[in-house]
Amino acid sequence: QVHLVESGGGLVQAGGSLRLSCVASRLTSSTFALGWFRQAPGKEQEFVAAITWLGGVTYYSDSMKDRFDISRDSTKNTLYLQMAHLKPEDTAVYRCAASQPFFRGDYAHAPSEWLYYGQGTQVTVSS
Repeated sequence: QVHLVESGGGLVQAGGSLRLSCVASRLTSSTFALGWFRQAPGKEQEFVAAITWLGGVTYYSDSMKDRFDISRDSTKNTLYLQMAHLKPEDTAVYRCAASQPFFRGDYAHAPSEWLYYGQGTQVTVSS
């Protein structure tokens, strides 16, 4: 079973930046992609971005693609999310996720594409 541990969250002022990390262990050849989701209080989980582990093909939520950048370092089994120009509405728990073997990029936003999630890291953006 894939194990995911996020870090890098915290309190930041609006307009600031943060970089989240996710260390993935027990990855197998069946893990096609890793991604980021977030969930704000009282709201449903929301897709942020995804990246295919081998090819580095990226997918973004339209609302965040201009401010967020997803990347990975396969030598360290680590996924990153660089967030810039943060807004109070970006406040949420951010979780990384590992995909099912037949990941479909066009459906990256769909829960059906994701098998494993980390516990999450809290990001709070103050106004």
